Amino acid sequence: MPQKSRRSALMAELTVESRRYMAAYALFNQAVADHLRLHPTDLQCLNLLSLETVPVTTGRIAELTGLTTGSATRLVDRLERGGYVTRERDTADRRRVLVTTVPERMAEIGEVWERLNGAWAAMFEAYDDDEVALLIAHMRRTVELSALQVTALREGVPSVSGPGRA
Repeated sequence: MPQKSRRSALMAELTVESRRYMAAYALFNQAVADHLRLHPTDLQCLNLLSLETVPVTTGRIAELTGLTTGSATRLVDRLERGGYVTRERDTADRRRVLVTTVPERMAEIGEVWERLNGAWAAMFEAYDDDEVALLIAHMRRTVELSALQVTALREGVPSVSGPGRA
């Protein structure tokens, strides 16, 4: 098969598998959220908050999630009612309110992830170090492009360019 035809075939297959991958992830996220009796966006917000090293403002949550500040406020309201986060005045700047996760509730989510992680770890063990490095690079670029695409969609921009190769 000529190189150009092979590339075209691979790109077509990549398009199909990417759609399956995104759908599978969305459905998996929904199932985990349902299991925890959370909205999928709330679950992913808690995931992102667990990666932050300090309490954050609702504005930062809007940045992390790509939500408007109003939507982020409603999300924090739901998480606070569910006992997953608390709001506290910033001692350095009393005008700011910081959102902090509740360790006991985060531990409940952690227990679910712990049960699921073994299968994921086993799947990644099949890859050599160079393949794992490629997966990491792909995931980082996907996160960057997703953020650009979310912004473009919200601003009504028809298309954006993806991040370059790292």
